Amino acid sequence: MQAEVASSGSLPPLVAARMRDSVAAIAGQLLEGRPVADIAPNGREAQTIREVFDKVLVGYSVTAVSIDPGPATVVRVNLQPWSDVISSVRVDTSVEGMPPRVEALVRSDLAQVETVFDEALIGLPVAASDWTNGVLKHHLDDYMQQHLPEFRADFELDPDVQAHVKLTVYPRLPVVRTIDLSMRSDTVPNMALLAYREDMQDQVNDLVGVPVAFVKRHQEIFERQFADGLDRKKDFRNFHMQTRVDITPSENLHVMSRSDTTRFRLRLTGWMDMGRNSGHSYDSDDNLTMRVESGVMLSQQDELFALLDFMPQEPDWDWQLGVQHQLDHWDWLHLRYDMRDKRFIYGFRHMLAPHWSLRYEYRRADHLGEFGLLYRPHDFLGIEYVRDREQGWMRILGFF
Repeated sequence: MQAEVASSGSLPPLVAARMRDSVAAIAGQLLEGRPVADIAPNGREAQTIREVFDKVLVGYSVTAVSIDPGPATVVRVNLQPWSDVISSVRVDTSVEGMPPRVEALVRSDLAQVETVFDEALIGLPVAASDWTNGVLKHHLDDYMQQHLPEFRADFELDPDVQAHVKLTVYPRLPVVRTIDLSMRSDTVPNMALLAYREDMQDQVNDLVGVPVAFVKRHQEIFERQFADGLDRKKDFRNFHMQTRVDITPSENLHVMSRSDTTRFRLRLTGWMDMGRNSGHSYDSDDNLTMRVESGVMLSQQDELFALLDFMPQEPDWDWQLGVQHQLDHWDWLHLRYDMRDKRFIYGFRHMLAPHWSLRYEYRRADHLGEFGLLYRPHDFLGIEYVRDREQGWMRILGFF
């Protein structure tokens, strides 16, 4: 059964499709299974289709129905629209409960939503607007599923020659409920980032209440926005800081922010040795040490640095000058000169895995080598087994 619907006035394509389905359903009930010879083109069946369709139709009058009988029967319906028709549609969209940065992305995804209403309403008689609500809702749901599947949409239609639509968009579950923010740096003390934590927390809190799937789909945009929000700050610009943000979307969302400078290095480290006896290489007063490292990058691979060590047990200090060269992503070489003991120290460090590293240092003056196997379960904490020719011991490190 095939239906064709024509109008002396305009007929929106979505409305025409629904009308064809309705006519085909009515005709199917009357005609399917009957002998073709029993059906007249303008007979009783055509009159019945006209009467039934005219009763369910609003905004149009049925002027004629004709049937072209055959194994594949065609039913043709002619319509006459009632007086006023919709000539334009204005759509006002509101996004419920979303902060400005999220709302901007939602509206970007909905940039062409007006076409949904234009295709269904423009050219439609004003009186027929209620009859098209089902068509509009179905077409809007299809559009949302394709362009903004993480949100639902409802609308209110004010029918007139210049029609007005109020479109409301609201999130689907699941949404982000809590946010765990971590801020780290390998080139400046992590404590220095505490001054910016509140600002960063305010930024990432924009994602609370946002659908998890929406965050995942726009993850790169959010990561870039949060990173730029930090890098635009005056202190970050002065120290040439560059931030990388990684988001792990879930209801309990995790945000990792890493800010590093491309020009300078400033690190603060402390360690405590356990199980080490005084010997040729160390004094017992060195069991607790605080180290400040300050450096400048000569190139992407080369760093010139100074170390200041402070031993608080028996207040004492030491300082060294050095240069470090990065061979590749996993390996570093360095040369230091101990200004107090007047000796060179050669060193090598290798990353075994993301949390494991191996180091070796050789002091030329006393011909003493030292190995260290470091495990970092956390960005602020490390556990190292250290071994030289005299003994082995454990070292607990804090990276501040």
